[in-house]
Amino acid sequence: MTASPPSWAAAGHTGGGRCPAPAQLYGPQLDGDGLPKLYEDLRQEHGPVAPVMLAPGVRAWLVIGHGELLRLTREEQDFSHDPRHWLLLREGRVPADSPILPMVGWRPALLFADGQQHRRMRAAVSDALGRINGHELRRSVRAAAERLIASFADRREADLVPHYARKLPMQVITGLLGLDERTGQQFVQAIAGTAGATADSANASRRMGAILLALIEEKRQRPGNDVTTALLRHPAALTDEEVLHNLVVMFVAGNQTTVNWIATTLRVLLTDPNFRSSLSGGHLSVDDALDLVLWRFPPTQNFPARYATRDLRFGGQDIRAGDMLVLGLAGANADPQVLPPDGNPVVGNRSHLAFGAGPHTCPAQDPARLITRTAVDTLRHRLPDLELAVPESELAWVKSPWSKGLAALPVRFTDPQLPPEPSPGEPR
Repeated sequence: MTASPPSWAAAGHTGGGRCPAPAQLYGPQLDGDGLPKLYEDLRQEHGPVAPVMLAPGVRAWLVIGHGELLRLTREEQDFSHDPRHWLLLREGRVPADSPILPMVGWRPALLFADGQQHRRMRAAVSDALGRINGHELRRSVRAAAERLIASFADRREADLVPHYARKLPMQVITGLLGLDERTGQQFVQAIAGTAGATADSANASRRMGAILLALIEEKRQRPGNDVTTALLRHPAALTDEEVLHNLVVMFVAGNQTTVNWIATTLRVLLTDPNFRSSLSGGHLSVDDALDLVLWRFPPTQNFPARYATRDLRFGGQDIRAGDMLVLGLAGANADPQVLPPDGNPVVGNRSHLAFGAGPHTCPAQDPARLITRTAVDTLRHRLPDLELAVPESELAWVKSPWSKGLAALPVRFTDPQLPPEPSPGEPR
């Protein structure tokens, strides 16, 4: 240990001898700009598996080695997805109002299941997502993006997080679910509260569940061409409770991840001239640019969780049965063991871990990519002279142990290139 630990370090010990002091992944000092350095400091001090605190009294291991994370995601016999293995929870040492419980508490959903039970639910989720028509989704995203751009174009300025990056996935995802616009807004507000790891997270989680339960009841009575109906009708015969919680897993993870992916890609375009010129000059495709963002700034920094099923030595640490291990996606992407000597990912390389790995790789990554690609491309073409309205150092971040998301992205522009208004009587 160093004599003067970083400001985020917090002493934390458990019984049974010396334990390394964990880094604190919560609180007002958690700055998105400081996270890469935090991961590298942890790697230097502890190796590929490092001790962290996710909330007061909630200790876990953060897996930031690329090879170790692959093993963590593939070996279910040693690392279960079921939080009922979690020793702190079993012993009653996690407060009922802990802000992380809405993210890690057990639900009857594919994210918290192993083996056959996981395969059964994943088949239903994958098939429901596979029914999404890519061409229709692209047209829907582009139309929604152009409506949002038109709503702030006359002002010649905007905050692209609340005015664009948050609104666009919400409009698309709620349509895929089969929610009306007003209920969709309430649903997305509940998603943000659940994922924020704040004192209101538990209430937000309950509001989200009530909205989805009402939706499921409606779709049983009046089926539609939507993901909810597809899950209800799937041969896997999911119960209403399983449908509800798998929708939560899909769209809590999917919405905030897509918001962050859009906002981060736009931030990099506005602050990295080489990145922007490579994209504008055709040296990078939009998909190449999106993958570079996933390598360097994955929208989900850390993802919960696996639980050790036995005592074992892993990543240089003594892991005990029932310990929680968190997927350090951003730290693993920056592992020097997998990057070229210059530390930069190779263009076109999709071996990043932004979507996880193994049997639980994110099943919604294709629609998320389509939404993000269309959102970024439409904004680039409609606002070609877009520029950041504040110094990059003044950008604010959402405080969360799970994601590195921008709280705001203020921009200005002078020459919006909007599509012509349709003639009277012409369909929009």
